[in-house]
Amino acid sequence: MSCPVFPIEIQYIILQNLIQDGGKLANFATVSRTWQEKIEQHTFARIRLTESRLAEFDAMTSRNRSLVRYLWLCLELERYDCTTCAHEAEVFTTSPRENTLIVTAIHNLFSVLSTWESSNNLSLDITVYSPSDSEHWFPHLTFEPDTPWSTSDPGQEVEQTGLVRAADDPHDWVTSPLGLISPDYALLKVFGDIMTLGPFDHDKQEDEWWQRLPLVSAVTNVLLRQQNRRRWKPRTLAQMLARLPRLRGLHYEPWREWADEEQESRDECKHFHYANLTIFENFNQQYEEIFNYECEPIRTPSTALGRMLLKVSLNLESLSGSFMVDAWDFFNTHDPSSQKWPNLTSLVLTSQLLAPDQSHQHIMNMLKRAGLAATRMPKLKTMEIWNGREKLAALFKYELLGEDQPAIITWKSTWDLILQPSVIRTWEAVMARCCGSGLTIVYEALESDDILSHGDAIVRLSVSELVVRPISLQQIQRDCNYHWFHDIFNSD
Repeated sequence: MSCPVFPIEIQYIILQNLIQDGGKLANFATVSRTWQEKIEQHTFARIRLTESRLAEFDAMTSRNRSLVRYLWLCLELERYDCTTCAHEAEVFTTSPRENTLIVTAIHNLFSVLSTWESSNNLSLDITVYSPSDSEHWFPHLTFEPDTPWSTSDPGQEVEQTGLVRAADDPHDWVTSPLGLISPDYALLKVFGDIMTLGPFDHDKQEDEWWQRLPLVSAVTNVLLRQQNRRRWKPRTLAQMLARLPRLRGLHYEPWREWADEEQESRDECKHFHYANLTIFENFNQQYEEIFNYECEPIRTPSTALGRMLLKVSLNLESLSGSFMVDAWDFFNTHDPSSQKWPNLTSLVLTSQLLAPDQSHQHIMNMLKRAGLAATRMPKLKTMEIWNGREKLAALFKYELLGEDQPAIITWKSTWDLILQPSVIRTWEAVMARCCGSGLTIVYEALESDDILSHGDAIVRLSVSELVVRPISLQQIQRDCNYHWFHDIFNSD
């Protein structure tokens, strides 16, 4: 079958519309060799893998491996019913059977990928979830690929099962016929640890298993997004990443701990030696209300991790660290004149100092130290220091637009603050080193009532997309703006 009637330009327009339409494309691949190539490029660029599809993965991609750019590994845990969706248990973790499933899936995937050539860039996106998570107490949760695809191919469908609650739905803290259920059990159910109960008897056995896995040179980027509420142990994560020798970028969006005593062990220093690194620690202030007897309302950033990120950043091209670390620790743990960041082009950090109840002078001191560090970053294009939570948003942003254009410093916040002349002089010195042509200062005010969460703050502040994946940001806003948790506190 061919299309001699239409010029090639018209054929391309038709093909593009078919791709955007989201229908099945396999039948159209027979139109011509050109159509086949274009359709295969689209079909194989992004692949969703489940445990059942791993068996055919090698055969499915044997001819088109070079076209694959993104693998979304969906590790689906067991379903659970209403008798266990908020059940009190001694340990909240994935089961031994689920852990065996996870280990088997990773082994099978790495075994296949180890045979792939290392000439291309391949992103590996891992999601661990149960379909039941959005069928009980969390109807607003979705499990989506990093970027939506239009095709309706069954192997690439989105797991998105948000439900509409009926007035007498049993999953309601107030009206539940099961009685008033403590919400912390429901939360802990979806925040369980991965690979704590088996399949290994001890850490040494697990380490040996990871070390026997083949190296995978094809993967250059790993995403562990916030829709993974189940928690990877730092030790397990380090072992997994060590099997990826060409890894250049890690985008990691863990959740904070709901018990302060566990936060320190979760914050243990990790050695990330990649070109691009993003760590975004997510939270929900409604969840913190539920666990206020075990955790601080606002978590204390890890000074040790801040120092570690400082050392790692010396070799990075981009770095973003949110909430787990604080810009004060990052800039205050070194002599700026003794360090140099030869490759860093973008730096994004949060700081709890950016709040109206904090010392004005401490804010200025931090911004000056940030400026001193920036003079040692010859390739720096943007630096953003921000903070956000309910009714609070603040951003200090330095942006270099070009050698022949003035740099811009923007202060955007929900309260008034004027940069001291000493801060401005420090950043003018940054411009002098970059051969820029002046410095423009911009102030912008925000309404605090528009900020319902840190997700809203990111949007209103226009923080760099480097800080969190766009799909994650949408999910954060949906999660934080879903107010069913307040029922438990307002039911008296």
